[in-house]
Amino acid sequence: MIDLKSRLEIEILKECNQIVAEVLTTLKPYCQPGMTTLELDKMAEEMTYNQKAVPAFKGYHGFPATLCTSINEEVVHGIPSKRALKEGDILSIDYGICYKGFYGDAALTVPIGKIGQDLQLLLQTTQECLMLGIEKAVPGNHLSDISAAIQTHAEARGFSLVKEFSGHGVGKSLHEEPAVLNYVANGRGILLKAGLVLAIEPMVNQGTDKVVVLKDGWTVVTKDGKCSAHFEHSVAITEEGPLILSQM
Repeated sequence: MIDLKSRLEIEILKECNQIVAEVLTTLKPYCQPGMTTLELDKMAEEMTYNQKAVPAFKGYHGFPATLCTSINEEVVHGIPSKRALKEGDILSIDYGICYKGFYGDAALTVPIGKIGQDLQLLLQTTQECLMLGIEKAVPGNHLSDISAAIQTHAEARGFSLVKEFSGHGVGKSLHEEPAVLNYVANGRGILLKAGLVLAIEPMVNQGTDKVVVLKDGWTVVTKDGKCSAHFEHSVAITEEGPLILSQM
């Protein structure tokens, strides 16, 4: 069941996602060598409650933290820990909240100190994939137009797309229909209409697209141990074009 949002609901979703954007922007300068992901998580949780919002991930199917923090070969759903970040690492931070009955969701991948050119290209490409996908989020296009834009750009750069996880609708629930694939599957997918709000989130790997889930039941890693990057925005489809609700 796909839920189209009213203009008023989109305004509340924008307010919600602006909190998400503010928290992620605030965290970025703290992503330095020596910082632990658990410290970042505590900061995010405090900021969330200060904004009269509630962490969306904490307790979701038993997830134990406010942030998903995924380092290097970790793709998504990494659990914050006392592990200290090191020079040359990359850190993906996925963050969501519930505010006024609506959900916000966004992610970004941050370089820790100086990173190699190969990782710079991975981060740049993943961010470009996200923006190219967003450009296709207009009424009259199909869902697969978003997927195709993401896949074409990533593969042209020699990268692969994670297939087991996808973007999704977002609104009164954290995960709504439809699934937003980062690659083209069979068919064109649904027709995009004004009022649809999507969390678009390419997960791009340096090597194989194959992933495995660690024994903690959450952390997803690349099967070959190569790095992965993740960028995400919540986007409303409007008659005027795509509206990035979580613009940072």
